[in-house]
Amino acid sequence: MAPYVRSKVTPSGNTAVQVVWSVHGGKTDLTQVGTARNQIELDVLTRQANQIVEAGQGHLDVPGIDAGEEPVGLIAYKRKAHLWDALEYAYQQLGFDRVEGADEVFKHLVLARIIEPVSKFDSLRVLKQTGIKPRSYPTVVRRLPAYGQDDFRNALTRCCVEHSDLQPTALVLFDCTTLRFECHLEDDLGKSGYSKERRLEPQIVVALLTDTSGLPLMVQAFEGNTAEVHTIIPVIKDFTARHQVGEVTVVADAGMMSKSNLTALEQAGLFFVVGSRLTKVPFQLTSWHKSHPEQTPPDGLILTQPWPVGFKANKTAWKEVYQYRQTRAAKTLRGIDEQVAKAERAVKGLIPVKRNKYVAIAGANLSVNQSLVAKSRLLAGWRGYTTNLDQPDEFIIGAYHRPYQVEKSFRMSTHDLQARPFHVWTRQSIEAHLTIVFAALAVGRWIEAATGWSIKKIKNTLKDYLTIGIQTKSGIHTAQDPLPVEVQAMLNDIYRH
Repeated sequence: MAPYVRSKVTPSGNTAVQVVWSVHGGKTDLTQVGTARNQIELDVLTRQANQIVEAGQGHLDVPGIDAGEEPVGLIAYKRKAHLWDALEYAYQQLGFDRVEGADEVFKHLVLARIIEPVSKFDSLRVLKQTGIKPRSYPTVVRRLPAYGQDDFRNALTRCCVEHSDLQPTALVLFDCTTLRFECHLEDDLGKSGYSKERRLEPQIVVALLTDTSGLPLMVQAFEGNTAEVHTIIPVIKDFTARHQVGEVTVVADAGMMSKSNLTALEQAGLFFVVGSRLTKVPFQLTSWHKSHPEQTPPDGLILTQPWPVGFKANKTAWKEVYQYRQTRAAKTLRGIDEQVAKAERAVKGLIPVKRNKYVAIAGANLSVNQSLVAKSRLLAGWRGYTTNLDQPDEFIIGAYHRPYQVEKSFRMSTHDLQARPFHVWTRQSIEAHLTIVFAALAVGRWIEAATGWSIKKIKNTLKDYLTIGIQTKSGIHTAQDPLPVEVQAMLNDIYRH
């Protein structure tokens, strides 16, 4: 039989182009020409297959190549140009390319981490697949220590501060997380401590400071056995001193802020908005329920403490604000009902007694702590806020609900960028690694703010649109798949900023 060209869809969704020569007894004699991931590659591979079959007859209709002009080779290059150019543009807009010491190697490591977060060595593969010629791995290793230096990191932070345009009394968001190591040996930085993953390996505590949009402003590593409440003061003081930021308002979760931390912030001339733990029923709530018996608080009700926070000589001008939300109450009450039901079954001996705060144990006797249940139901739906700002209650509440941006940045950092330092263990290498993650996070958040798309969606969309160089006798011609309207609009949003 005469040879013919066959295309076959592979399990990965790509198209394999083959020349089939003969079939004998169910066995196929074929030549594998190549695998195409888009229409342009399919056209090129099909043309090569036809040349094999027909000795060069026919014409390849590829945009950019004149009629009658034959390719003299396959593909000169393949490049994920739309993805790389968008990331590089954001990198430049943040001013990272103008930082002294931010060479091509640093840019490659930062952008490669966004495309695919892998080891420094494997980043060279990511760059090659993207169509970028990387430097050698020894060059990367030689340049890496410089990226962990304080001056270099401060210069990157300065770029982010200038881009965020922080004004006096601007809000900055603070949070902490832990990153564990793949080893069991402690050193001067990696130490065993309280782990959010409930792991025993050495870890580090990483503090992240962002603006209200989630753009990172500063990242700092602490020893793994450092309590989170002891990280905020060093970070804020270091940030304001290095970058001459005036009065800022620190917004943080209740777990970050002890009373001594709040006092230290105020003594440093800073403002704060933090969540306050409601361990007992405030006087304002008790008074409202006494004056409104058998009534459910209206959604959005705000109560304010009319006297300074503290006791005796330690009283300050801090203000306590409480707000009720019906959706929050419904969710909390469902949880209380489930826990009370379990407590009742445990008291009756139907299930073993486990950790349940509503089970009261007095010797051998078990009972349901009804007073605690009543208090929990009364507090359901309420949230407290502590501040030293002289601002309306609505501003205080709105400011506290900004920390989801820093939590989003941490989720992006630890998951999308995989900040956990797998293959580094010296402090210098860890600092350099966190610097790369910091810069990658900044680039990602800048693009998200410009487009409204998540960085994950952007890279998964753009990676399939390749720019291909096809070698002909007259030179290299460039061909691209047309972009869908919504993808082109997204790119336009990036380049408008």
